Amino acid sequence: MPSRPSAARRLAARTAAILLTGALAGAVTPPAAQAGAPVARPTAYVDPMIGTSNGGNTYPGAVRPYGMIAWSPTSTTGDQTSTGAANGYEYGVTRMRGLSLTHVNGAGCNPGAAGDVPIMPFVGDVTTSPSADSKDAVYASGFSHDDERAVPGRYTVGLDSGATADLAVSERAGVADFSFPADKPANLLFRVSNSLNGSEDAQVEIDTAHRKVTGSVLTGAFCGRRANGGTNNRKSYYRLYFSASFDRDFATTGTWRDSALMPGATSASGGEGYATGADRAGRGSGGWVGFDTAEDDDVRMRIGISYVSRAGAEANLREEIPPRADVDDVARAGSAAWDRELASVRTGGGSDAQRTAFYTALYHSLMQPNLISDTDGRYPGMDGKPHRVTRGQKAQYSNFSGWDQYRAQIQLLALLKPRIAGDFAQSLYNFARQNGGVWDRWVHVNGATHVMTGDPTAATLATFYAMGVRNFDYEGAFESLARQATVPHPDGLSDAGCPGQCTGQRPNLAQYLTSHYAAQDVCHCWGGAAETLEDAVADDALGRWARLLGRDEEAAAFEERGGWWRNVFNPGAGDGAGTTGYIQARNLDGSWVTPFAPGSDRGFAQGTSATYTWMVPQDVQGLAAAMGGRETAAQRLDGFFHKADGSWSVKGGDALRYDPTNEPGIHAPWLYNALGQPWKTQETVREIVNTVYGTGPRGLPGNDDLGTMSAWYVFSALGLYPQTPGSATMLLGAPLFPSAVLRRAQGGDITIKAPEADATHPYIDAVKIDGRTADRSWTDARLVTRGGSLDFRLADRPNTSWATGPAGLPQ
Repeated sequence: MPSRPSAARRLAARTAAILLTGALAGAVTPPAAQAGAPVARPTAYVDPMIGTSNGGNTYPGAVRPYGMIAWSPTSTTGDQTSTGAANGYEYGVTRMRGLSLTHVNGAGCNPGAAGDVPIMPFVGDVTTSPSADSKDAVYASGFSHDDERAVPGRYTVGLDSGATADLAVSERAGVADFSFPADKPANLLFRVSNSLNGSEDAQVEIDTAHRKVTGSVLTGAFCGRRANGGTNNRKSYYRLYFSASFDRDFATTGTWRDSALMPGATSASGGEGYATGADRAGRGSGGWVGFDTAEDDDVRMRIGISYVSRAGAEANLREEIPPRADVDDVARAGSAAWDRELASVRTGGGSDAQRTAFYTALYHSLMQPNLISDTDGRYPGMDGKPHRVTRGQKAQYSNFSGWDQYRAQIQLLALLKPRIAGDFAQSLYNFARQNGGVWDRWVHVNGATHVMTGDPTAATLATFYAMGVRNFDYEGAFESLARQATVPHPDGLSDAGCPGQCTGQRPNLAQYLTSHYAAQDVCHCWGGAAETLEDAVADDALGRWARLLGRDEEAAAFEERGGWWRNVFNPGAGDGAGTTGYIQARNLDGSWVTPFAPGSDRGFAQGTSATYTWMVPQDVQGLAAAMGGRETAAQRLDGFFHKADGSWSVKGGDALRYDPTNEPGIHAPWLYNALGQPWKTQETVREIVNTVYGTGPRGLPGNDDLGTMSAWYVFSALGLYPQTPGSATMLLGAPLFPSAVLRRAQGGDITIKAPEADATHPYIDAVKIDGRTADRSWTDARLVTRGGSLDFRLADRPNTSWATGPAGLPQ
């Protein structure tokens, strides 16, 4: 057999090929984009490394739009139960213990979820159990970012050990080339039990005759290794199956269980549990296959995954990747798939950095929801049984970070990809029917994790319907969500999982319906004030949905409940410096929870009263009136974004001011539109875009939360933002780009023109909607549901008379 180039030379060649084809983020700037014409190839501006530091918790690995497989590194900080980041990769940690098959984008708790079946190219002999290597001292390797390349659909890395990995994926399968030094032992470790949060069980089978490694892991446990209710989720709810085949024979095989090593064996099983530290040390199972690299140091592997069965994994591989396809072939197809998806927004003009930040944000926004159904339509239900997608449904999707996503990401999905949004809505309804009618607020694969607070699914599906999404059983879904909001469930009286993962989805609903607020002392929730605000937003959205469905009696009831936020607004609560009127938790007897301070999180979930006081997007005029009028509210909002000396405070870290890293206040910059001072929205949003977001690993302000923070950026760059859940109304800001076209398969395209857009023109001077001059800072539902045009005239100074008339303000 002829010799091949060394691993290092092949890595260099692959990197050069990526650069030459423009697939590396920012490597090629198309001349058309420089001239202000629409971007021709969006993937040229995607940098998957954005958000891999600064708590962004993104991952750089290979994934397709909405893909099931997400093949990316699992890093190590010297502890197999901690990786340095929620999703297994932190840019500052340059040591990895494997390349895992599944990931969730930007989830917040560490460790978060998935990271299933790390596959590690290991240079050396396997002489001890990798599971017993609890500090990752032996069966891990350092790497340099100079030897790492990430582009949409492909990930390549060279390890300090001399091994390299080049990965590319379809939706449910992948192909990898692993290379090893020719003069050293070459092995691939399948660490089947070592998911990010651990595992209940795992198994591996090695078939030497057919050059295959197969297996599965029984896991779940979202946030299960952390406190804050995490023990409630130390349970399994899905099994991931894999089937890997190779282009060459195995020279050696072996398996391990716990501390026992079994050279030559071909099967093993055993989980590692969901504990940490010494309680977990030494537990787990896996296997390895070795290769003779004397004359051939390159190994090609093809792998399929499934949440249903091994046969499903093999069928997914068969259906999606042709038998002779190599990494380059699969990578080209993946890049094309991402270009098609990202071309739903074609921007013109702007700087290289702006285009990179924008298209990477769009890339992160459209990673989810994630497929969990096989190519034959089968998927695991929330009842633990296999199901098949319903008639008219293309696929079953999951991974719903509801508390986060309902504020921005799901609106972007509905706007750009309504067909996916409808299948996602049907998927969530399918899960609810399999779960006794209960809609969980944070769904991972087929697991109800209960993470966070409120009823975000009601807000989500109401928003989908308002924005024109119809390809789901919206009547059945509405009735089910309305029942959850009106009929108490026994779980609502449980404290299991509290505060962070309370089991009840409408906790202590009977008390809520009587008192019209969630009482802090008996709410069985994370925080009574936060729960009241969240439920008020959800109920208002249900009311809007009911109105669109012609169910006026139900609409009136839910719309009234949308105003129950007033029951936790204390006009007498103050900051000690003269400002009064804050959201404050209450007890069952009606008394206010004390002591009170605007910077306290008592009664709230991942936020303070200072932030949550603004979380009334459904009734901004009512909130302003409660504060003493729009002028007073605007002055208070000024203090939310500025320090006492007038300087900006928009980067977080101040309990009394805006926090761009978490969701309860991310809509706040847009509230000025309703307060009659839209120029302040324009300058505040531009300040956040310019100073909080950016390029490079630190380019996101915090957890991306399944595309939520990225979606905020996409909307802000376009000069649009959703007003409130359950509505298709869009608030207007100043676009970042001179032109943008939203190309949509249904609903009609939306064209945005802002010829003066640049760093010195952050203000709106005038707007035309569908060719007609508009003196209002919002659009009605027709822009979203029918398409249309927005023409902005931008200026270098604020126009303090545009869109300020009381009669034309958004509600």
